[in-house]
Amino acid sequence: MSIKKNTTTAANHITSQVLDNIDSFIYTKDLLGKYTYANQAVLKLFGKKLDEVIGFDDSHFFDLALSTQLKINDHIVMEQGIRVENEESNYIKSINETRIYRVVKKPLLDESGVINGMCGISTDITAEKALQDQVVEQKYLLDSILNNIDAHVYMKDAERTFLYVNTQVAQLFGDKAENIIGKKDMEVLPKEIADHFYQSDSLVFSSNKKQIIEETATDDEGAIHHYISTKIPLLQPGKLPALIGFSSEVTELFELKEKFKQLANTDPLTNLYNRRYFIKEAEKEYQRAKRYSLSMTLISIDIDHFKSINDKLGHPAGDQVLIEVAKQLKVSLRQPDILARIGGEEFSILLPETPKCAAMAFAERIRKEQNDLCITGSWQGTIKLSVSVGVSSFNANDEAFDVLFSRADKALYQAKNSGRNKVSYL
Repeated sequence: MSIKKNTTTAANHITSQVLDNIDSFIYTKDLLGKYTYANQAVLKLFGKKLDEVIGFDDSHFFDLALSTQLKINDHIVMEQGIRVENEESNYIKSINETRIYRVVKKPLLDESGVINGMCGISTDITAEKALQDQVVEQKYLLDSILNNIDAHVYMKDAERTFLYVNTQVAQLFGDKAENIIGKKDMEVLPKEIADHFYQSDSLVFSSNKKQIIEETATDDEGAIHHYISTKIPLLQPGKLPALIGFSSEVTELFELKEKFKQLANTDPLTNLYNRRYFIKEAEKEYQRAKRYSLSMTLISIDIDHFKSINDKLGHPAGDQVLIEVAKQLKVSLRQPDILARIGGEEFSILLPETPKCAAMAFAERIRKEQNDLCITGSWQGTIKLSVSVGVSSFNANDEAFDVLFSRADKALYQAKNSGRNKVSYL
């Protein structure tokens, strides 16, 4: 008997040592809620010795008005015999603090299977909960920012799976964010659009460098949308390479830019190219003709007696004449030809890869077509007009386009000085 007793005592001593060295709070209570056991972690928390805890209930250690879940959990265990896994927020008197615990509480049974108390183990998760709350708060703040900025923000991995999309992306795709996240781009978008966007995605993955790209997409109504996209590589340990994308729609800006570009290059009255743009493009064609020994011809056109139209019928009539002459000139153009209003009532047409004979026939056709115009408006009668045309072809000895331009201008005035309504070549 002595040996058995000593063995039991040693085992209890070892068990007590083990429990006292566990950071979790381990305890037992009787049916009155009085402690019958508490490990060192509990004693340290309460700031008490063992004999100051055993036989005392929770009212001595907790503010029970602020620790309501503790009482509820204990009642469920001891009254209903149900095992409880829950969280408790308990105000501890010894430290004047509220701490949060993850608790597991089980009923204790006597030899007859009758509940005679409970045992519990509580783990302090206050710091963990604070961190979780911080993460939730930060996620809320981040989502609030990302869902309200005027940009499409998303994350994709190297297998083309969306890891995140903000509200703007979801609205663009016509679905909810939660229905997009976890899907591949080809499951969300038409294949041709998904492949188009993945071209720039693949640049990020292959280079592992930030890419800034202009992208376009066509909506269901056929309208083209323009985007500036910044895509940044994202490497996470143990995960597939990914990217973060920020796409801002710049359709209005793009259209405004194109409009300014058009205004800079276009005569506002006739919608033809202006002199500045014509000279710039003609210089390019001149250099090409010179480099590859190509033919090129320049035609200068001037409306005869235009001043008299303005003087007799007013400038609105003169403007209408310029508009109608420009429309008629456009009709005869080939795709590579360049037509511009050079100034006043003078127009120029550059004919790339066109020799003298073909250009002269073209110039004569222009002269006849302008003769056939009948222009009416808010004035009395019909305006009939004629044009004088000067033609000159590229010469290998020309030192610059200005030489050709000047020669065509001289040919034009030769046509005017010889009676107008004529085509002249120099």
